[in-house]
Amino acid sequence: MKHLGTSGGFWIGPISPAAGGPLYGQIVEGVKREVLAGRLEAGVELPSFRVLAGELMVSLITVKRAYEELERAGIIVRRQGRGTYVAEGSVDRSREEQALMAAGHFEEGVRAARRAGMGDEEVRELFRDAMNREESDE
Repeated sequence: MKHLGTSGGFWIGPISPAAGGPLYGQIVEGVKREVLAGRLEAGVELPSFRVLAGELMVSLITVKRAYEELERAGIIVRRQGRGTYVAEGSVDRSREEQALMAAGHFEEGVRAARRAGMGDEEVRELFRDAMNREESDE
């Protein structure tokens, strides 16, 4: 198994109380982002609670809560006395979760358009415009 040391490129920051959401949630999203991007592969060992808390300047409880959430989501696996690792299939689970979130955003957008009195074709046009803007930003 690969080990990701404290200077091994594991970067999920910045983590900040001024940023949106709780600190543990920022850690969770950072790890998921790194997994989806392929920078954290299955089998890579993550820093211990203590090491990561020190690097991010957050409490041990914050890191513990983030790791617990990541474990429940199947993104990481903790092995008693051995460490915490990126789980097999974590990319697929992260992608599924992101797809569900995107679908929820689409549904909310459709509801907002309906409340504004827009018909199906107008909603489709909004979607096409958004896709075109996204493609031109890349």
